[in-house]
Amino acid sequence: METVVGASASPYWEAAQRRRRAVATAFDQHAGQRTTWKRRATHYHTTLSKICRRYVLPQGRVLELGCNTGDLLASLKPTLGVGMDISRHSLAVARSRYPQLHFVEGDAQAIPLDAPWDAIILADTLGYVDDVWQTLRSAHAAATPDTRVIIISHNFVWRPALAFAENVGLKMPVGLENWLGTPDIENLLRLTHFDVVERGQAMLSPVQLPLVQAWLDQAADRSWLRHLALVLYWVLQPRPRPQPKPLSCSVIVPCRNEAGNIEACVERVPAMGTHTELIFVDGASTDGTPELIREQMARHRGRKDIALIDQVPRNDTVPLDDTPGLPPSASEQTSPDLMLALGKGDAVRKGFAAAQGDVLMILDADLTVSPEELPKFYLAVAEGIAEFVNGSRLLYPLEDEAMRFANLVGNKAFSLIFTWLLGQRIKDTLCGAKVLPKEAYDRLAAGRAYFGDFDPFGDFDLLFGAARLGLSLIEVPIRYRRRSYGASKVRVLSHGLLLARMSLIGFRRLKLAQWTERLREVR
Repeated sequence: METVVGASASPYWEAAQRRRRAVATAFDQHAGQRTTWKRRATHYHTTLSKICRRYVLPQGRVLELGCNTGDLLASLKPTLGVGMDISRHSLAVARSRYPQLHFVEGDAQAIPLDAPWDAIILADTLGYVDDVWQTLRSAHAAATPDTRVIIISHNFVWRPALAFAENVGLKMPVGLENWLGTPDIENLLRLTHFDVVERGQAMLSPVQLPLVQAWLDQAADRSWLRHLALVLYWVLQPRPRPQPKPLSCSVIVPCRNEAGNIEACVERVPAMGTHTELIFVDGASTDGTPELIREQMARHRGRKDIALIDQVPRNDTVPLDDTPGLPPSASEQTSPDLMLALGKGDAVRKGFAAAQGDVLMILDADLTVSPEELPKFYLAVAEGIAEFVNGSRLLYPLEDEAMRFANLVGNKAFSLIFTWLLGQRIKDTLCGAKVLPKEAYDRLAAGRAYFGDFDPFGDFDLLFGAARLGLSLIEVPIRYRRRSYGASKVRVLSHGLLLARMSLIGFRRLKLAQWTERLREVR
């Protein structure tokens, strides 16, 4: 069985364990009342059983991940039925009710079972797991080419209604942690090497309405109302997972006044591929950041490949203001050209120019994106899934104060704009974690003049360039942490206006250029 990627002792993994314990505790508290809650939602649980029985023959070998008290697994009448869950009390109830089945306490992210399963079921499971990517990778490793993997999930549009039902006592009060839309799940299926055999939806009403139930069942399957169905499901077949290519990695860390994060960054960036180099690009810090980087270089000499690039000529005598990457003498002028020359985008380009790795990665020095997530990006490239990998911080719940409300609203708005501009779904345009092969970046940089040097952040320079080259793009969901040191460099109003200007440039160069070309062809 596959082990959890990069698992080790660190704040990242400690936080993951705390979240898992919290979910287990919540289900333990309600295990004794689970039967009562299920009676109140008989129609819902009957629907889940019908969906699974449609694809799972009786007397089969069935593994259910997140089995809770085992009722769904028992309804399938398997010859070998194994349920796995992290709630000890729920499993005790399951064992007492269904002694003919086997129940194992464990985490779906690391399945300790090996058998030729006919079916692996994840019903209402992905909403509670700590790492959806790892859970699906683990399910893939447990499956054979003939195994059918069935995922059942809630429709995102029902989120307010279900939250209300919990608040007024109509639903068991264990709210979903992860609300995944259909595009989120299908993006993850692509990341984890599953082919969709069939997809569907069911239940326009959470309670059975005898006089109109037949019409509702038909409408949920065939009419436009299917978009409002509560239950979404996928029947999957695992395709062979390719052997990762042996690639080297360069991790570029733009930084300014991040002294409190340097040691953790060096310690926590994992070794990936055949070799990993860590390149810090310092934007004239005054808090001792470059000195601490040099200390880490000396401490890890011969064990870790660490380099430091000064983004601008240093002037240690004058403190910096809050403008990203600008020394005081520059910030007094704040011309667009100067902002461009000294922003994060410039730091990224300097780091990429110096990089020797086959795969280029951006990691923000504030560590709001955990370094432990980087192997997921590496595998997306090394396994040939995509040529451009963008991080997405908007699938999992955000830590308190990790992202201000205005930033969140702006990010969602620009996500819609850029999805339309690029012709590929982008859920999180502003996530700092972006990864692509060096060969693709070199082609992108060679054509940079098409858009112009307009981007002090670096995100849109890469996104627009990737779209123009037709690079296949995928997003890796990550957990976004609040900053533990320093202050955010984001300014909502001024940066929002700058992003709007970038959107306009993208429209002119991408959409308008396409329309003009098509018009010429018609003529």
